[in-house]
Amino acid sequence: MRPWEKYFRKVEPYVPGEQPKFEKMIKLNTNENPYPPSPEVEKVLREVNCDKLKMYPDPTSEVLVRALAERYQVKEDQVFVGVGSDDVLGMAFLTFFGSDKPILFPDITYSFYDVWAELFQIPYERPALDADFRIKKEDYYKENGGVIITNPNAPTSICENLDFLRDILEHNQDVVVIVDEAYIDFGGESALPLLKEYENLLVVQTFSKSRSMAGMRIGYAFGHPALIQAMNDVKYSYNSYTMDYLTLVTGVAALEDEAYFKKNCDKIIVTRQRTMERLRQLGFAFPNSKTNFLFATHKTVPAKELFEALRKEKIFVRYFDKPRIDNYLRITIGTDEEMDALIHFLENYLNGNTF
Repeated sequence: MRPWEKYFRKVEPYVPGEQPKFEKMIKLNTNENPYPPSPEVEKVLREVNCDKLKMYPDPTSEVLVRALAERYQVKEDQVFVGVGSDDVLGMAFLTFFGSDKPILFPDITYSFYDVWAELFQIPYERPALDADFRIKKEDYYKENGGVIITNPNAPTSICENLDFLRDILEHNQDVVVIVDEAYIDFGGESALPLLKEYENLLVVQTFSKSRSMAGMRIGYAFGHPALIQAMNDVKYSYNSYTMDYLTLVTGVAALEDEAYFKKNCDKIIVTRQRTMERLRQLGFAFPNSKTNFLFATHKTVPAKELFEALRKEKIFVRYFDKPRIDNYLRITIGTDEEMDALIHFLENYLNGNTF
């Protein structure tokens, strides 16, 4: 080790989903929306005033904050925006988790949480999900430095109801409770109504999944004005200009096209249900998904074998080589045509046919 390397901060990094570069492939591994953003987004991009790009963007992101407040019926001082929900969540970790008590999040959940905790030197514990991959709410009754719940959870796809979340909030009124709702638009019930009851609740959402804008990186959070102010104070102390001009104007355009948003969500839900039925016929099992993906295991064929066989055919799904979930595949819901191709391959493979 070189002398100056001893001062490096060491952390085991988050491993994002593979981004293959093949021309002809079926990409079902990173939970992207298979449909394009609203036509209003393309219209804005075609008409953008490029002269604006020579100037710094608005550090307050006022136009997007205002649009989100109007869409979700909250006040503007209850909205925080960032570069994808990862940026928002990372900022929340940095802002709220300064205690020497451990924060709590499940052992099977979004794998960025422990990375942030390690990076920011935050103590943490990961209570185990039960045998059915459900959160045991009693595990969150103990003293802690904060709570993070992904709902619906990833990669399990399971969604808990508001009474469940309310119970956790009731037992954790002295710390900030974050509910990460990246997949909430695909059938779950948002915790937003609970903001009226709990000042310590932060609800985080994203444009990456249901609004087909993973490439623009737009995340946002709702909470009590005191929480939002604290996050902004940290943001302005770190990087004032997180949201660029193009992101702001396209984000507003996407929010204004509510009909397109709902139509796409409904299409994915219908395709998800049809895919679940066909996979069950092939011997797969999975929780009742409220997301745009399935968390599937086969009764006889190992997940890793299926993952590798699919990959050879340029059909990409996500495999996690981790304890308890190493016999599951996370399969993003694509278009009907993409899911038909997936099913067709699995039918042949499981029946011993070669290609």
